[in-house]
Amino acid sequence: MGRQTTFTVAIDGPAAAGKGTISKRIAERFDLAHLDTGLLYRAVGALSLAGQDPIEAARTLVPSALDREDLRTPQVAKEASQVAAMPEVRGHLLAFQRDFARQEGGAVLDGRDIGTVICPDANVKLFVTANAEVRAKRRHAELTGKGLKIDYERVLSDVIARDQLDEGRQDAPMFKAEDAILIDTSEMDIETAVAKAVEIVAAHLD
Repeated sequence: MGRQTTFTVAIDGPAAAGKGTISKRIAERFDLAHLDTGLLYRAVGALSLAGQDPIEAARTLVPSALDREDLRTPQVAKEASQVAAMPEVRGHLLAFQRDFARQEGGAVLDGRDIGTVICPDANVKLFVTANAEVRAKRRHAELTGKGLKIDYERVLSDVIARDQLDEGRQDAPMFKAEDAILIDTSEMDIETAVAKAVEIVAAHLD
């Protein structure tokens, strides 16, 4: 493929909108490295819940911390938003993300502030979203599918609370970059959403 040495795709959006799946599929389709930046904050959140200082956890974070099996629980998700609001935590994780984005061969990063803060000069910016009720249903199905017993109303409450934290934090709040392309997956199945994203990325590679 005749692409430049570095090619960065930034994909932002709220929890359970589909950006993680879209990001992985984009990475596979175009042979790009992939980083779910939310796992960085979830890993710090998990370490914080275990009693470690979150700033120190972010400073000393190692890649193996992203492989923990408890990173997708509601408790860790809530703590992740709390620690992500700390400027010191974000500062320690910023360089890691930017270095990943600039790697030779290209990269896809998904998160909350990739197109606005981490990679403002990304070649492609997408903002993937869906309404809160749809996202809560998706997350509830995901969690119950893993054997967790949790009711839908609690998941919806957690999704709304997470949105408020992510959108309202003082440092790097979540919002759509002006030059990002919006993909609303509320009434899309995942294959349709992926196809739309692939089409957009492909157009930038021509």
